[in-house]
Amino acid sequence: MFVPNLPWLELAILIPLLGSIWVRHIHRRDQARQHCLVVTVLAWIAAFLAWCEFSIRESSVGRMGWNFLTIDELSAPLFPMVSLLFVLFVLATVRTKLFQVSYSRRLLSESIVLATFASTNQVQIVVLLLLGILPPCLEYRQRNKPLGTFVFHMAIYGGLLTIACLWLSVSNVESNFRVIPTGLLMAAILVRHGIFPMHCWVTDLVENVTFGTAILFLTPMVSAYAAMRLVFPIAPIWELQWFASLSLLTAVYTAGMALVQTDQRRFFCFLFLSNSSLVWVGLATVTPIGMTGGLAIWFAAILSLSGFGLSLRAIESRMGRLSLKDYHGLYEHMPLLAGFFLLSGLASAGFPGTIGFIAIDLLFDGVNQIYPYVGVAVVIATALNGISVLKVYFRLFTGKRHVASISLGPRWTERVALLALAAMMLIAGLAPQPFLLSRFEAANELLKIRSSNQAATKLLPGPIQSAN
Repeated sequence: MFVPNLPWLELAILIPLLGSIWVRHIHRRDQARQHCLVVTVLAWIAAFLAWCEFSIRESSVGRMGWNFLTIDELSAPLFPMVSLLFVLFVLATVRTKLFQVSYSRRLLSESIVLATFASTNQVQIVVLLLLGILPPCLEYRQRNKPLGTFVFHMAIYGGLLTIACLWLSVSNVESNFRVIPTGLLMAAILVRHGIFPMHCWVTDLVENVTFGTAILFLTPMVSAYAAMRLVFPIAPIWELQWFASLSLLTAVYTAGMALVQTDQRRFFCFLFLSNSSLVWVGLATVTPIGMTGGLAIWFAAILSLSGFGLSLRAIESRMGRLSLKDYHGLYEHMPLLAGFFLLSGLASAGFPGTIGFIAIDLLFDGVNQIYPYVGVAVVIATALNGISVLKVYFRLFTGKRHVASISLGPRWTERVALLALAAMMLIAGLAPQPFLLSRFEAANELLKIRSSNQAATKLLPGPIQSAN
């Protein structure tokens, strides 16, 4: 495949940033949405071509004097995937939600997230992580919602990140006191990712901002990227194991919480927390198979949970926030949405034939070889998630006949978004070899970086040597 020699990486970041300024001055909401859609499509094309360039030439770095931007095996497939999510969420926005969405902030968020995934420098990642907090804060203020819970947790997160970054920048490479700043970094990522007990800000976010903003803030899991770049290369194995233990507890706890929720947004929140927490379980194995499983779950969760959130958002735009205490019988009016809801929900729980199945199978295989009891907990969490998805499906789409005077089916733009995500989930599940090979190579690359760093700092090199 021929890829023109252009700065695609910078363009993918600059296009939404400049588009944010442009869209801000458009006062008609329908026109703002159209312009935003064009901008996101152009950004996705640039991101996709940057990925193609990386695949062909095995490198893609900034060319406009921006040598600090680069993508590698870890970030290359995530770059166009995250950009595509912004396209699909803008495309699937219905007219009833036009005045609730700030397209300028959405484009700004896209630019920040893509810049984060194109960064490897420690200070640069920390600055971009802190900038990523601003768009949700602005939406809280615009909607006159209480900021206390969100700001409190993000202040802890930002403070820990800043202190750890400053400490690592001035500490001696050979010093054993690097354990303390890596612990601070882990604590910051624990807060940002919503690991128990610092998870209540996630439910607050989902309930108080627009659903699309919450989904796009959560599902890319920039905290996972930060952990891979900042923590994993230098943290001792026992710190990773403690973090993985908290993550496993969160996965099981939030899976149980999802099972008893009566509000659809809170249900999505706990389902997301349960699935995203499993990423860290594979990290603690420090083995190629276990880490490949963790990275595969990260990618699968982005795809399946974004699609699941998109289907819930489409239902909410027509029916409002439905109670899960009652049956609503919506299948007759929206069979496509019902089918996609079930597909994306079960994909996140590892249903055979979907992208989630091979990811969870790899994680279980990698973890079970080292920590058998952890493998049992992973099975319990995924089983509870599958049961909760089926329970909510029956509550929303079955149980009685719903009478409506207007059509509740998805518009063609929503159909395109739903079918695109469904196709990716099924193709990656039925033909997983390219996807798994990419994650395996990323895992090996991370292990090599960790091995070299551990050899330099003399922090517990034994597990790394045995892992390789």
